[in-house]
Amino acid sequence: MKHVRPSLWALALACAGGSIQAADLLQVYRDAQSFDAQYAAARAARDAGLEKLPQGRAGLLPNIGLSAHTTWSDLESKARTPGATTRGADYNSNGWSASLTQPLFRWQNWVGYQQATLAAILAEMQFAQAAQDLILRVSQAYFDVLLAQETLAMANAQKIAFGEQLEAARRNFEVGTATITDTHEAQARHDLAVATEIAAENDLAVKRQALRTLTGKEEDALKGLKPGVRIGAPRPPNLGQWVSSAETGNIGVQIAQTSLDVSGREVEKQRAGHYPTLDLVATHGKTGSGFSSTSGGGVDTRSSTIGLQLAVPLFAGGAVSSKEREAVALKEKARADLDNARRQAALLARQAYLGVNAGLAQVKALEAGVASSQLAVESNKLGYEVGVRINIDVLNAQSQLFDTKQKLAKARLDTLVAQLRLKSAAGALTEGDLATINALLE
Repeated sequence: MKHVRPSLWALALACAGGSIQAADLLQVYRDAQSFDAQYAAARAARDAGLEKLPQGRAGLLPNIGLSAHTTWSDLESKARTPGATTRGADYNSNGWSASLTQPLFRWQNWVGYQQATLAAILAEMQFAQAAQDLILRVSQAYFDVLLAQETLAMANAQKIAFGEQLEAARRNFEVGTATITDTHEAQARHDLAVATEIAAENDLAVKRQALRTLTGKEEDALKGLKPGVRIGAPRPPNLGQWVSSAETGNIGVQIAQTSLDVSGREVEKQRAGHYPTLDLVATHGKTGSGFSSTSGGGVDTRSSTIGLQLAVPLFAGGAVSSKEREAVALKEKARADLDNARRQAALLARQAYLGVNAGLAQVKALEAGVASSQLAVESNKLGYEVGVRINIDVLNAQSQLFDTKQKLAKARLDTLVAQLRLKSAAGALTEGDLATINALLE
């Protein structure tokens, strides 16, 4: 006897007459792009990081300033000789000045601009890493819901099957062809199936809430894998190539490499604190005063200057040398971080590659296991009916069948996630890979 796999969600869809449109993986991913707080924070961090570039460029461009002032004065003077008269003056002084400073040689500013360029690149890389992380998080959450739905469907089908076996045991006991032990065994399995179904319902609710945290939506239904879906092997089918790609293409490695470049520029920038600076300085302004001690009347003055300003640092208390040593130490730290990033990327690539291949082999073995377990259930049922098998044999065969089906569903989903992780380890994970998996859904 073949057992149908009833799913509560499938039954709900059937009752609704197909009015509910199931969401697929790509739709859920796009919802997460617009809702996920972690991804939104990464986008804002990217935008902030890009502002480093104009900030660094500003150190190479001229600084232009304008200032103005006005002052009211009340002047009173009196001679110290007897009978001298007192003189007073009440006047206003005002003026304005415009200045321009163009750096001609400030090596630290030029290095700072190079740093800013790398910082903008680093911000883009970090956002790309966040995008890959979102793909993995959405896929994992989506497949967790699918597996929880499959587990619930299996628990429901198992409860129905054990219930049928319980009824058969009761009938056989009433007619005297079976003992009360068969009934007790079937009752125990049925009760356990009920408890398993309750746990599966709770787990499904938890997994759906985890997905809702990413998308902000309560999806009515999700598209599952097509029956008998075939999962492709990794391309290229060579572990060494994947590891090599991960050591250079992994985004974490690229971030570490860029961070090392930034720290190298920082050493150069701090060392430039010992270098002289040369600026072009130009000013133009006007001042006016309502009183002059020489003429007694008002005076207006215009002035324009242009020249070079040289500054030579001699001693700053050892701060410049200390900052240079600090930058050198941080550069060595960045170099060690790069080595660690490469090793971790290679490890992730190996784990994911082996996970995909092991998953494919496991899927193939479990598919054969489901077929043989199905035959075992039918054979044991027939043997029970003719008296050559006991009730516990049928129950064990049914338990094995449902357990194998659940493991097969999990192996398929885990293999798909491992494929995405393999691409991520190599730095090649894109939305196109998500679309490829989406094509495997019903």
